[in-house]
Amino acid sequence: MLFDTHVHMNAEQFKQDRDEVIKRAFETGVKYMVVVGFDRETIPLAIEIAEQYETIYAAVGWHPVDAIDMTDKDLEWIEELSNHPKVVAIGEMGLDYHWDKSPKDIQKEVFRKQIQLAKKVKMPIIIHNREATEDIIEILQEENAKEVGGIMHCYNDSVKYVQTCLDMNFYISLGGPVTFKNAPLPKEVAVEVPLNRLLVETDAPFLAPHPNRGKRNEPAYVKLVAEKIAELRGISFEELSQKTTENACALFQINQ
Repeated sequence: MLFDTHVHMNAEQFKQDRDEVIKRAFETGVKYMVVVGFDRETIPLAIEIAEQYETIYAAVGWHPVDAIDMTDKDLEWIEELSNHPKVVAIGEMGLDYHWDKSPKDIQKEVFRKQIQLAKKVKMPIIIHNREATEDIIEILQEENAKEVGGIMHCYNDSVKYVQTCLDMNFYISLGGPVTFKNAPLPKEVAVEVPLNRLLVETDAPFLAPHPNRGKRNEPAYVKLVAEKIAELRGISFEELSQKTTENACALFQINQ
C-alpha cells in the first residue's frame, strides 16, 4: 500500500486519460495520493479530483515561479479552501531561482505569507526548492515553520541539510531522481533519512523514474521509487511502503 504524496493529476498532460491513470495507480497498489494545486487554474481541479475519489486529497498553495501573479485576494482564497475536508496541506510554496519570472524578493514575500497562513490554519506545508536551499532554510527558521512542519518535496539536495530539515519538523520526500543512474545525492539521502521521516512521491507528470525517464510520469510509478529506496536501505519493499504510508497519513492527519 503506497502513498504518492505529491502528484499533479490536475496537469494538462492528464486531460485525456486522467481516470485511467488513477485506476492504474490503484491497481498497482497506490492507495492514497495528494494532488497539488499551485495557481488559479490548478487549485480548483485539484479539489475537484479529490472530491471524486475517497483516498485522494488536495494541497492548495502558490508556486514560487508564479509568485509575481499572486494577489492578497488569492491568499484569502487559499485560506478559505483550507477549510475544505479534502484539503490536507498548504503548498506547494517556496523559492525557485532557476527560472526568472518572479523576482527573488517577491518570491520570498509570497513564501512568508503562505507560511504565516499555514500557521494560522494549522496545516503542514509543502516546500518547492530549486537552487535556493540556504534562503529557504533561513525563511523557514525565521517564520518558525517548525510549528506546522511539512514536506521537503522531491528533495534533491546534499545530505548535510537533512538534519536541519528534520529539526524543523519536516519530512523528506523522494521521487524519480532516486532511481536515476547519474544521481548520487538522492541515493545518499534515501539511506540517511530516518525511516519514520521518509516519504515517497512521483511529482507526475514530471520526473518519471527509470526505466521510464523522459516519458510522462504517473502515480503508479511511485512503486519504482519505493522499490529503489527499499533496495538502497536493505529492507523489504513491504516495510518501506507501510512506513512511508503511515508517515504520510500521520502528517496529513488521515485515518487509515
